[in-house]
Amino acid sequence: MEQDDTAPLVRDVLPVLTAELVRLLEEEGERELAICAHDLRIVADCGCGDDFCQSFHTERRPPGTPYGPGHRNVQLFADRGYLILDVVGGRIMFVEVLDRPELRPALTAALTAAPAATSPGATAGAEGEHPGP
Repeated sequence: MEQDDTAPLVRDVLPVLTAELVRLLEEEGERELAICAHDLRIVADCGCGDDFCQSFHTERRPPGTPYGPGHRNVQLFADRGYLILDVVGGRIMFVEVLDRPELRPALTAALTAAPAATSPGATAGAEGEHPGP
């Protein structure tokens, strides 16, 4: 798992979402993940193309590989929409955000400003299979 230190920080692009992630993680007793949420980066868009999806990768992974051992999902109970994290070895790898269309313009702008971040380096897996609105 390779970190991209040039990708934009989520807290700079989506400060309200970052605050919400931290709060919800703390409420779920996920203190270490809450601390990590401050330094997440937007490495790549989900790439699914669904209009209800505002999900993004926070770390790169080799193409075609599943997360494997140590992978777990952390579902957060947001006031609206869906927030589900893919976590591997204590690192947040992917933030699944559904039904939060107001986030799309900022995500698109951040990814456009960082052209290297437009290639997710991942194939569709559990995080790419959205249940729908």
